[in-house]
Amino acid sequence: MSWKSLKKILNRENTQYFVQDFIEEMRDIKEAALDITLYFLNDMKQCEAADALQDELVLIHQRPLKSNLKKKYQSVSEGIAKHGDSKLLKNIYTDLCMTLSVSKQVNIQNEVGQVQAADRRHESKEIPVECKNLFEAPEQDKEIRTVLTTGVAGIGKSVSVQKFILDWADGKENQDITFILPLAFREMNLKEKETQSLTRLMSQFFPEIKGLNLARNDKFKLLFILDGLDECRLPLNFEGNDICRDVTSQVSLDVLLTNLIKGNLLPSALIWITTRPAAAIKIPPECVDRMTEVQRFNDAQKEEYFRKRFTDGDLASEIIGNVKQSKTLFIMCYIPVFCWITATVLQNILEEKRNNEVKNYQADDSKTLQESNTKDTPKTLTQMYTHFVRFQMLQSRRKYDGEYTPDVYWDKDAMLSLGKLAFHQLQRNNLLFYDTDLESCDIDKSKASVYSSMCTQIFKEEKRIILGTAFCFVHLSIQEFIAALYAHLFLDIHKKSVFNQHETTELKKKNETMIDLLKTAVDKALDSETGHLDLFLRFLLGLSLQTNHHLLRGLLTQQDVNDENYKEIVQYIKQKLEDKKMSPERSINLFYCLNELNDQTLVKEIQTQLRKGSLSSADLSPGLWSAVAFVLLTSEEEMEEFELQKFKQSDECLFRLLEVVKISKRALLNDCNLTDESCSNLAKALKSDNNLIELNMSNNNLKDSGVKQLCIGLGNITCKLEILKLSNCDLTEESCSALASDLSSDSSSLKELDLSNNNLQDSGVTLLSNGLKENCKLEKLRFLGPAAEKACQYLAGFVEENPLLLRELNMSEHKLDLNQLTPLLQDKHCKLNKLVLNNSYITDEDCRVLAEALNSNPSNLKELDLTGTKLRDTGMKIFSTLFENEQCRLEKLK
Repeated sequence: MSWKSLKKILNRENTQYFVQDFIEEMRDIKEAALDITLYFLNDMKQCEAADALQDELVLIHQRPLKSNLKKKYQSVSEGIAKHGDSKLLKNIYTDLCMTLSVSKQVNIQNEVGQVQAADRRHESKEIPVECKNLFEAPEQDKEIRTVLTTGVAGIGKSVSVQKFILDWADGKENQDITFILPLAFREMNLKEKETQSLTRLMSQFFPEIKGLNLARNDKFKLLFILDGLDECRLPLNFEGNDICRDVTSQVSLDVLLTNLIKGNLLPSALIWITTRPAAAIKIPPECVDRMTEVQRFNDAQKEEYFRKRFTDGDLASEIIGNVKQSKTLFIMCYIPVFCWITATVLQNILEEKRNNEVKNYQADDSKTLQESNTKDTPKTLTQMYTHFVRFQMLQSRRKYDGEYTPDVYWDKDAMLSLGKLAFHQLQRNNLLFYDTDLESCDIDKSKASVYSSMCTQIFKEEKRIILGTAFCFVHLSIQEFIAALYAHLFLDIHKKSVFNQHETTELKKKNETMIDLLKTAVDKALDSETGHLDLFLRFLLGLSLQTNHHLLRGLLTQQDVNDENYKEIVQYIKQKLEDKKMSPERSINLFYCLNELNDQTLVKEIQTQLRKGSLSSADLSPGLWSAVAFVLLTSEEEMEEFELQKFKQSDECLFRLLEVVKISKRALLNDCNLTDESCSNLAKALKSDNNLIELNMSNNNLKDSGVKQLCIGLGNITCKLEILKLSNCDLTEESCSALASDLSSDSSSLKELDLSNNNLQDSGVTLLSNGLKENCKLEKLRFLGPAAEKACQYLAGFVEENPLLLRELNMSEHKLDLNQLTPLLQDKHCKLNKLVLNNSYITDEDCRVLAEALNSNPSNLKELDLTGTKLRDTGMKIFSTLFENEQCRLEKLK
């Protein structure tokens, strides 16, 4: 030991680093000795002894790694980074449902929209998979190397990773994996500009495996867990990066990661990547062997969460009851982190309420702000998050200043700085911030630490000895709320909208009002294709209500919050709802916005009409049809079947109710005057998250152009449609070409296709027949009308072939009911060239029916044999009319 090291120990300087270095040195010495022994054992051909020693070498690294991972992951802090009370994961962990995704397509819908869609989703047909079995292949000859797991923010992806690692470290699951190496993108971002080898990078993140020869990975099994792809700030240039196959090569972190994921580096290593849905596009589909999705809490899991969190059963029951009173809050509790926010708020409110009841204040004038806060529990998202932020500030005062007051002291400068960071990073879609991000918002590092201490459950600081510091809000929704609060603060102080901070000098001189801010925000949110400002807009509008300001007393002092502004913004939103081109998704969010503003006028009007009966004769505006959609979407009843005829039979009405169609299993759109415009809209619905199994569009003027549009949706891997009815839609062989392509694709799930009463011609039928030969799951293909279909089934009882394929039919030995047979002969898809009915008993009525059928479809029949039927003159006269038909190809009549 050097004198310098001994001096540090005596002075108690960095002793933890010395102990760590000493342990590593001892481990290195032991490993070196075992390596030498292993060399001689192999040289002496002592294979069994060498294998046993090899296992020991691996265990030298595995034991300390398991021990340290267990210490790191056995506890969880819900939202609290530094000062919160940790709980053992096993005591509060609620099993999450994870499913295999048949699609590798990215869902760009905003995450609140995805949660609301999940609430309306029927029992999924997707295959559940246990987290511990992620890498188990369904087929023996297929290996699963790379798994990509998606899920909205706060759904529990990182907790699932934590549970997986903990079970491995405890020796419970996946013991075939030798080393699990969890790498968070938020930590790796700090090494973005460094050049190093994979071996060196691993030794920095995991000192326990320093010295492990990664190149000899055929001797052990590695699993790299890359958590939080959505927080990655690396370019991940899969196409442009150089190939790297050597674990000791010095390259950039981006090159290391892309080559590791592609399998150029350590091809036998397993990779598990977690991400929010929108960021999944960063990984090329060909690099992913399996895609899974973490599903939301179901109703039973929500209750399980609250009951595990509270030992007081009565309190848990009361909280569950309060949550169920608000449809919006109940939906949001499908996200575990929102359960935590809700539990935090309602626990504080209900406990304060109980305390006040105990104190039993009698006089009205003795009531404090504290009592008024607990009178009503939150009913909207804005109220819930306002309570949450307020309680965190109160808790901070109580914990760090020892002050127990009912009123909050708001540090305006701190909230303004945090809000600026939240708003500007929200616009960039960033959840994770570093020193440079903070500096751009005039926050220095020392201040950031103060903020994370002041708001431990709002803003958190994550320190790593080696890697540095990162900051984030504990959930995206909290960032969105703080951003909305900042917009109000900015207007309060500067009399300007946050959206116009960098405008021209003329605009800078003009003072802006609350209504200017709210209208601009509505316009910005509607312009977003992904809806990433939807929740921000809800919070912004909710915070504009005077009734929500009493909880923010001392922070917001806006003077222009009045009834006139309220009426104007409500009217502005209602005007926007009349825009015929507005997407159904955006219109639904505007109704959630009206809910935050406590305006239910449109909804109540529609509820009244629905109670009166059908809306089929109603002439509603686009806004009211959107209200119909919102009412149906937020109804407690499951939508098994949607029938457009109950509403208005038009393209416009269907467009407005498209979100309702998506949550239904069966969509009956037949006989509704629809055109190819509806096919284009339905294709978008089929490409998104939907429940549709059956779609009936018969008897509409769709034409080939419409079916081609519809096939864009049918060909999408997310489409689960099994029954498609397109009878009498003015289709030709062009539609058959598009449909044949979809039928032959691996992703097609169609089992029944009805194309009856269309002019498909031989070429169209041939195209469809070719499509049926490859990968087709189709069980029933119908070209014929109902009567012809019945006739086909009747004839199938006499012949072995498919009646539609027959060119010659000899029924001499059978007693036929021609009334049942003739509908098939009338159909244009019947290709019969020769019909033999000799020695049959045929009446004059039979002659009339048969001649009528052949006259209606005369193009193919060339020979009719009636010898021995004992026809009378009247019968012969009837058959002679066949020759009067100019299209008749009859050559022989016996």
